[in-house]
Amino acid sequence: MKKLFAITALSFAALGAQAKDIVDTAVGAGNFKTLAAALQAAGLVDTLKGKGPFTVFAPTDAAFAKIPKATLDALLADKAKLTAVLTYHVVAGKVMAADVKPGSVRTVQGTDLMVSTMGGVKVNDSNVTATDIVADNGVIHVIDSVLLPK
Repeated sequence: MKKLFAITALSFAALGAQAKDIVDTAVGAGNFKTLAAALQAAGLVDTLKGKGPFTVFAPTDAAFAKIPKATLDALLADKAKLTAVLTYHVVAGKVMAADVKPGSVRTVQGTDLMVSTMGGVKVNDSNVTATDIVADNGVIHVIDSVLLPK
């Protein structure tokens, strides 16, 4: 009985060690280095490591590469503007792909994103290229361009 309890306890400890928050999940994926650097520069890492749940529309490194270097450097240097752009990619709650409905969705930044499901899922003009990357405090949906609030 003691052995069974010890094995069970070790199994739960291993599961707990494997659980990753949104930030750790994105970093572990390997194609969100620019996003991770931007979150660090904006001071948002601790927020997205928090309880949540969050739904994050995460632009890949290739998405950030579409922004001219001078524009991206200026954005990374302006913490207030960077925070506004990054929080525009986050929706409160855990919204899985099966639950997505077309229409407007309020972001943590305070303005709305427009979600379309005609011919594939789009968020504003960005295509969703991968869905339902589950983290222990929410979900990530990968997008192919950086969303800019109006």
